[in-house]
Amino acid sequence: MTGEVIRAQSVTRRFGDFTAVDSVSMTVAPGEVVGLLGANGAGKTTLIRILLGLLPATEGAVELLGGPPDRTRRARLGYVPQNLGLYRDLTVEENLSFSAGAYQVGVPDVPADLRDVRDTLVGDLALGAQRQAAFFVALAHQPSVLVLDEPTSGVDALSRAELWDTIRRQADNNVGVLVTTHYMEEAQQCDRLLLMASGKLVGSGSEDDIIGDTRAVAVHTADWAAAFDVLNRAEIPVILAGRSIRVPDTDPNAIVSVLDAAGITAEISPVRATIEERMLVLARSPKP
Repeated sequence: MTGEVIRAQSVTRRFGDFTAVDSVSMTVAPGEVVGLLGANGAGKTTLIRILLGLLPATEGAVELLGGPPDRTRRARLGYVPQNLGLYRDLTVEENLSFSAGAYQVGVPDVPADLRDVRDTLVGDLALGAQRQAAFFVALAHQPSVLVLDEPTSGVDALSRAELWDTIRRQADNNVGVLVTTHYMEEAQQCDRLLLMASGKLVGSGSEDDIIGDTRAVAVHTADWAAAFDVLNRAEIPVILAGRSIRVPDTDPNAIVSVLDAAGITAEISPVRATIEERMLVLARSPKP
């Protein structure tokens, strides 16, 4: 037993000539919430499938709860995949009963926030209720480790906050949690972050650790739509948030030159990059 609930050592997964996961080493400890970040196609879901024993590694080794991810150890796992893992043509109660039977545990009472829909087909529920049901089903057998693949995608802010309350309660009960998310405010709730790009683990630690010394340029102009279009056509990695334009890891003089050539007046100010901007920089980096 290594002391971690999840451990990967130099894990690689290839599909023909394509390397989806490239020599990744990582751990999750009991009571720790680890956020796995990265753009679409970074290799997050493939890595998760390897960690759970659903997909063999081409190279490297994986441990789940101190040993290989076999059926016995997976019985102590709670997993919420991107598609929720529920049967849409069964009710909430029927999904819960099926899962409890598979894990050979008693059927717990449906929580108050799902009681009114316990006899509703999962496919007829709003997405927020579906995700609440998926969480509850995954936790019904009191797992020692929880793996969540974008568990709050597509739900409103209040539902996301409630689901994260559930995640923190599990960690407080010494459950190790690995979670992927595209919401940076959720990443800030994790104890530690892992950042993947092009199949590699390219950053780990706190948000500040991952951002490092990456800088960005804030562009302030009344012609924000035209400025965005001009910079984008110049293949400059521009980000638009509302009417605010930011350009990560780019020479400010290059931005001024492009805007001046288009007749756009703008105020340019260097700023510290955000974690989303760091992810964009890594995603655009030349592949080895």
